[in-house]
Amino acid sequence: MFVQEEKIFAGKVLRLHICAADGAEWLEEATEDTSVEKLKERCLKHCAHGSLEDPKSVTHHKLIHAASERVLSDTRTILEENVQDKDVLLLIKKRAPEPLPKMADVSAEEKKKQEQKAPDRDAIHRATANLPACSTDRAAVQTTMRDFQTELRKILVSLIEVAQKLLALNPDAVELFKKANAMLDEDEDERVDEAALRQLTEMGFPESRAAKALRLNHMSVPQAMEWLIEHAEDAAIDAPLPGQASPAAAGAAAATPEAAAGTSEGDQEVRDELTDIFKKIRRKREFRADARAVVSLMEMGFDEKEVVDALRVSNNQQNAACEWLLGDRKPSPEELDQGIDPNSPLFQAILDNPVVQLGLTNPKTLLAFEDMLENPLNSTQWMNDPETGPVMLQISRIFQTLNRTS
Repeated sequence: MFVQEEKIFAGKVLRLHICAADGAEWLEEATEDTSVEKLKERCLKHCAHGSLEDPKSVTHHKLIHAASERVLSDTRTILEENVQDKDVLLLIKKRAPEPLPKMADVSAEEKKKQEQKAPDRDAIHRATANLPACSTDRAAVQTTMRDFQTELRKILVSLIEVAQKLLALNPDAVELFKKANAMLDEDEDERVDEAALRQLTEMGFPESRAAKALRLNHMSVPQAMEWLIEHAEDAAIDAPLPGQASPAAAGAAAATPEAAAGTSEGDQEVRDELTDIFKKIRRKREFRADARAVVSLMEMGFDEKEVVDALRVSNNQQNAACEWLLGDRKPSPEELDQGIDPNSPLFQAILDNPVVQLGLTNPKTLLAFEDMLENPLNSTQWMNDPETGPVMLQISRIFQTLNRTS
């Protein structure tokens, strides 16, 4: 029996389901080594009427693999395009390219754009030349449109004074202080961001070192990782941070006000003692400048005290601190400790709010105010706290309401 050589070496025959745009469907047989362009020609002969002498008939159509929604390349074979037996292919006519716009249309479009173009400075001056001059006090506008973050510090300074007085008038002032001090110690111990700590420990760093690095680098994981690598060989890497009191010292500190309050006869002495206590609490919240930012800014030629002041004013933001040093240096560090005018409508509205009034009797609110005063980046943490969050929300709402009406 004689078999043609081409049949022996021919590839596997595939039965393909072809669908045309007009709804026609049929089966087309083709070997695996058939090119997509050849298959497309056969499909066009099956469904198109007339002659296919014009090569544009082939180039103006495309075959699409229905399952994967891929356009098959004319230069590749069916096998290379991973077409399988009984696959569905779509024969689609390509969209005709949009005709190029005529010169008249281009001119009309350009004219329309010119008409819609915003006026330039000269056109504005010509149109407003006959209007009376009116000067606006920009300083007054800027004062009216106050920024909440800028005013928040003044509000917190004044509210801290009110909270101290309210807590001192409470018969259980000493007990409230114990509670506040316990919250402070607990907050100091749990200040580390758990997610950031977990990232560092998963990298293989010891938990105590990772926590120390995060505290030193304001909870920034990349900076903490760099610090851990740079100080890996330091003998004092595991030493506690300066200012962290031992439990015995904390107990002694707590015992001192209790004894003083127990021996005090008058309410004034109790208030004075608690004021000193709150000052000690605030000293625990002292601002700590970012060591990296200090070094970088001092390398520019600035004095260390100036750099620390700049970082304190700019909340440890190096770029903002640099702008402060190069600018008019407003606000000054001294202005940071000035409170809001107690007779201002804003402060009176805040004090008249029942939620704020109730919150000021909670020692946790006082600690939140102290923390935000020295660490503004922790504001989000206190806004999400179930006890202090409602107070902060009311302060923000009152400020926004009065700012819009002023």
